[in-house]
Amino acid sequence: MPASHSCRLRKGRSSSPGYCYLITMVTASRRPVFHDHRHAASASRQFYAPAVVQHGDTLCYVVMPDHVHWLVQLKGDLSLLVRIYKSRVSIAVGRPIWQPGFHDHALRHEEELKAMARYVVANPLRAGLVSHITDYPYWNAVWL
Repeated sequence: MPASHSCRLRKGRSSSPGYCYLITMVTASRRPVFHDHRHAASASRQFYAPAVVQHGDTLCYVVMPDHVHWLVQLKGDLSLLVRIYKSRVSIAVGRPIWQPGFHDHALRHEEELKAMARYVVANPLRAGLVSHITDYPYWNAVWL
């Protein structure tokens, strides 16, 4: 995606505190940065860092080798939340790793949350990385 198009998307994005969002962030050139356990574990920890928690409550996530899915209840600005998370992960990895921008989807109904969480958590299964979700270490959900 060209950077100019990505910037237009960010500029037009709006966010509403209290709403839940499914966010997808992709590594640059879809490099499998998180195939490395240290990087995947660090990316998983960053969801609970005070700087991130200040802007959103993580409901569930999965860190895949080249992207991250994150279901979050927003406390403030969506773009700021994602910028903080991506920055913290890049610092932990030791270099910039992200494709510019992100994809978001606002969930409108409470009943969509658990279905979306199941979809997020099942990503490693659909990708063929594991045969049982308990065999994949880089996910979490508040409904456990």
